[in-house]
Amino acid sequence: MKLKSIAAGALLAVASFAASAANQTVGVTAGPVYTFTGTGSLFSNHDVPGDTGYDVISFTGLAAGSYEVLLSYSGTNTRITAASLNGQAPDDLSTGKKSSSGFFDVTDNSPFTLKLWGTIVGAPASANYNGTLTITPVPEPETYGMLLGGLALMGVVARRKAKKAA
Repeated sequence: MKLKSIAAGALLAVASFAASAANQTVGVTAGPVYTFTGTGSLFSNHDVPGDTGYDVISFTGLAAGSYEVLLSYSGTNTRITAASLNGQAPDDLSTGKKSSSGFFDVTDNSPFTLKLWGTIVGAPASANYNGTLTITPVPEPETYGMLLGGLALMGVVARRKAKKAA
């Protein structure tokens, strides 16, 4: 009897971990050679320090839903001065630095459009930046409701067994 309880508990624990969604990471690299699609040009036709511009990076493949997006970047002879994802500014991105990170909370569907504004601060020939977007699905409220309902049901069953044993 005890073995069945342990097996059921272990199965429940394993099932709860399997239900979590996986992170999706999109690597982004820009510089003299662009490896992404979009408009704008932080580096094109800029040949003196102090020139400014922007890049637009679009990516698809995400279903409609709620996401927490972490943008991390670093650059050489470049400073990112502003960023937006689908027109929304990040929560805590430190702009004007050579590297930083910030969060976006997005409820939308593909395509997602990341726009980065920046300034050339050193030799334009070696100006570049790179970054990573880490996209984490936010669990829907129903997930927590089902979890609490299951725990309440387990409590009722345990209480009923305790009363029978007494």
